[in-house]
Amino acid sequence: QVQLVESGGGLVQAGGSLRLSCAVSGGTFSTYTMGWFRQDPGKARDFVAAISWSDRRTDYADSVKGRFTISRDNAADTVYLQMDSLKPEDTAVYTCAAESKAHFPPDEYTFWGQGTQVTVSS
Repeated sequence: QVQLVESGGGLVQAGGSLRLSCAVSGGTFSTYTMGWFRQDPGKARDFVAAISWSDRRTDYADSVKGRFTISRDNAADTVYLQMDSLKPEDTAVYTCAAESKAHFPPDEYTFWGQGTQVTVSS
């Protein structure tokens, strides 16, 4: 069974940085396209970033381009989201997701983590 576990969330002041991690177990990480999403209570889940399994192509939401960086370490079965120049509007629960050998970007993701809270104070 594939499991995704996020970590690294917390409280940070506007302008600060956080790095989220998502550790994957139970599958072949190197064959998964990985994505990060975020959701505020009462709102729809939004795409944040993705990284392909084959050539490490990346994709970002316009709202985070130039501030967030997605990366992966296949030896550690982990995907990261480096978040810089954080804004209060970045406050949300951040969740990672995985899709096996998907075209890029995937239409959907099969495996999801539980999420980690990021709060940016003004």
